[in-house]
Order: sequence, then C-alpha cells, then structure tokens
Amino acid sequence: MAQITGVCTVLFDFGQVPAFLIACVVVIVTPGVDAFLLLRTSLRSGTRSGLLALAGIHSAAAVQVALVISGLGVVLARYPMVLTALRWIGAAYLLYLAVSIARGLIKRAADQPEEAISNRPFRQGFLTNITNPKMILFSLAFLPQFIGSGEPAPQLAMLAAVFLGLAAVWELMIVLAASRMAKKLKRPGVTTALDAVCAAVFLTMSVGLVL
Repeated sequence: MAQITGVCTVLFDFGQVPAFLIACVVVIVTPGVDAFLLLRTSLRSGTRSGLLALAGIHSAAAVQVALVISGLGVVLARYPMVLTALRWIGAAYLLYLAVSIARGLIKRAADQPEEAISNRPFRQGFLTNITNPKMILFSLAFLPQFIGSGEPAPQLAMLAAVFLGLAAVWELMIVLAASRMAKKLKRPGVTTALDAVCAAVFLTMSVGLVL
C-alpha cells in the first residue's frame, strides 16, 4: 500500500484538486460560444442534435488538450503564425454562423423558407471549437498552475479529464433543459429573439478572435 501511495503521490498531486475545482466552476459557468450554440441547437432541433453538437465540441476540446499534454501545444504557442491562422479560420466560421442566422431572420420576416444550418450539429460543434486557439492557450496557461508536486504529463491529463468532465456535465444540463423547454419556447417571438442574440454573440466572438 505504501508503494502504491508513493507512486500515486509522484504521479498525481491531489492536493491541487479542490482549488482546481473552484477555478473550473468559474470558467465553465461563464457563458461562451459553446453554450449559445448548444442552446440554439437544442431549442430548434431537439435533444439528439444538441447531444451531437456537444459531442463535436468535446471531441475538439479533447484534441486540443491532448496537443497541450503531448507538448505540441507549447510548440504551437511558439509559432504565432499557426495560431493566427487558426484564429482567422475560427473567426470566419463564427462569422458564417452569424450571417447564416441573420439571413434566416430576414427570410423569416419576409415569409420565405429558411436554410437550416443545424443539420450537421456534430460538425458545427467540432469546427467551432477546433478553430478556436483560445482553448490551447487556456490549457497552456491554466492547467500548469495546478501541477504541484505531481508528474507533469499524468497530472495534466487528470486535470484535463476533470475539466472536460465537469464542462460536459454542465453543457449536458443546458442541452436537456433547452430540449425540455423547446415546446414552450418555440414561439415566433422567442425563437427570433434567441436567433438575434446568438447571431450577435457569434459576431462578437468572431471580432474578438481577430482582435
């Protein structure tokens, strides 16, 4: 048991977990692109589409965190051109989403059929996250603060798993709550207001990525 405890102490510093959990909650509950994308997708297309978008978001997040843990994230951070390219691609995709929603609002106002942009929710969730370099930079700046006396790679992997798990639970709650309220909120005024807010958020995030 002593040997097992010793190994665990070397690999993981569990004393860092309480402070890490508090920091995670603050970060996770702060609204961002993911929350608005999941909310809109779930309200308009139901639980299945919301879950697919959630899977896409966390598939991309897992790839980015894996890059950081493997050390590639540090390399990417040292080459600003790569991150700049990702930032512009991410901004362009968010702008595309904002424009698509705005076009839908205009067509709805003119009683014209809308073009659905939620027919590939997994792809939307994945592309929205994978082209956002903020997750890589966040992981590089945030996770290492809680390594403590643990081995860097195992400790980072544990912290990343905890963070992604908590984020998935929170976002799953968003999907389920939005899907449950969909029938009550599927009124022209409510859906129009939601689309307008989502378009504004995506546009703001697009500009924020560029700046």
